[in-house]
Amino acid sequence: MSHTNTKPEQNAAQHVQTGLPAAPDAQPQGFIDRYAKILVVVAVLCGATSGNFGALISAPASVTGFWRLLLALPFFAVPIFAKEESRRKLFAVSKKNLLLAFLSGAFLFGHFFTWYTAVKSTNVASAAVLASFHPLIVIFITVFIYHKKVSGKSIAAILVALGGGALIMCSDLSAFTAGGQLTGNLLAFAAGLCMGVYFAFGGKVRQEVDGSISVLLIFTSCWICFTLSNIIPGTPLLGYPPTDYLYMICLTFICQIGSHAVWNLCMGHVSSLYVSTWETSDPVFATLLAVIMVKQIPSTTEIIGCVIVVAALLMYNKFERESEQAHV
Repeated sequence: MSHTNTKPEQNAAQHVQTGLPAAPDAQPQGFIDRYAKILVVVAVLCGATSGNFGALISAPASVTGFWRLLLALPFFAVPIFAKEESRRKLFAVSKKNLLLAFLSGAFLFGHFFTWYTAVKSTNVASAAVLASFHPLIVIFITVFIYHKKVSGKSIAAILVALGGGALIMCSDLSAFTAGGQLTGNLLAFAAGLCMGVYFAFGGKVRQEVDGSISVLLIFTSCWICFTLSNIIPGTPLLGYPPTDYLYMICLTFICQIGSHAVWNLCMGHVSSLYVSTWETSDPVFATLLAVIMVKQIPSTTEIIGCVIVVAALLMYNKFERESEQAHV
């Protein structure tokens, strides 16, 4: 039986008009309601460390993802199974939402796998830029599959942001044609495609499923995929340098919990397009962090591109706010 929480008529009307996912069980002016958009930005900052940690880890991408998810899952599972009401909601999730959550987790696995493979063979800044092209996928799914409206101004701002990302990408064309770096850059682009589908499916699940439950379902699906990706080829999970496991712990708390979990929780309070577009600023922060963590110095062109991305995202926020106010 489908589990859909009853919403006030006004909230339902607003969802139809704006295309924003309405969070079930959300209390008026709750913490996430008030600070959802700020939390998304904090999540982006945490997520920007991912590529740098991945570049420092010598273990295969499948091992990195396995331990990252395994260490994170208890923090989401225990609170749910400890409460009877949460258990009841978990077991009442419809088959449709279970399928969507599994698909979302599978594409999150695809994102992680291609991303951590990419940063081992190309520079973090270039990989982050190529992986940031996922808003185009979200727009396609939002418009042509979910049949929701996206304003022309918002689309223009997204394209400008992607243009800034392209400028960063073109700052060193030799890096995109040299040996293994070409493979790394193609994998980074694939990571962006997977991220876009993950955001779109995740946002759909969040419309009808509580945030903590949707996060658990999606992360569990992702971990199952990583488990199979190690079992099938017989990849060992132990025996790597101690620093690898230290960095994996950092990935768990900073990236998995501080970034992806926050994204999923906020999907019920802001549009998946908003989350995905802000995540486009990842190259800016990833490039700056790469200077400290992996000693990669950005060029002048990369810095200009970063400024364009930030400016475009600020304009996007303005257009989103104007669109929301117009429907109040």
